[in-house]
Amino acid sequence: MHEYTSTARVWGLTCPGFPEEVSRARRWTRDILRGSPLAEDAELIVSELSANAILHTASGLESGSFHLALAVSPQVIALSVSDDGGATTAPKAEHQDQDAEHGRGLGMVSTIAHRVVVHDSDSGRTVTAELFTGHRAGGHPC
Repeated sequence: MHEYTSTARVWGLTCPGFPEEVSRARRWTRDILRGSPLAEDAELIVSELSANAILHTASGLESGSFHLALAVSPQVIALSVSDDGGATTAPKAEHQDQDAEHGRGLGMVSTIAHRVVVHDSDSGRTVTAELFTGHRAGGHPC
């Protein structure tokens, strides 16, 4: 393979900040990852991160939106959700008691994903969750 050739594929989707767009984000993720053993985990992660963007940031305001990026390579599936900012606190995984109705989403994402990274910018935050496929370049299992 040529040193500048990439086997990664990247998709992007921008959604208005309406609650019903979370199901669209799930369906989009499921369609792209059809046949992958990580598709269900990825769909759940996208659902949680999209809902958080709508509920906790300016993405959920009347003119708000959120952006999804999905990158797939032989080694990793990376799912990113970017919001419109405006949150007063940074996203964090919290341990809630069993009766809590909210606050478990990012903790669940952190448990499912191999790595979660939060990146702040002037225009909002991007939360990226990575799922390792279990194969290195060359197709050898880890």
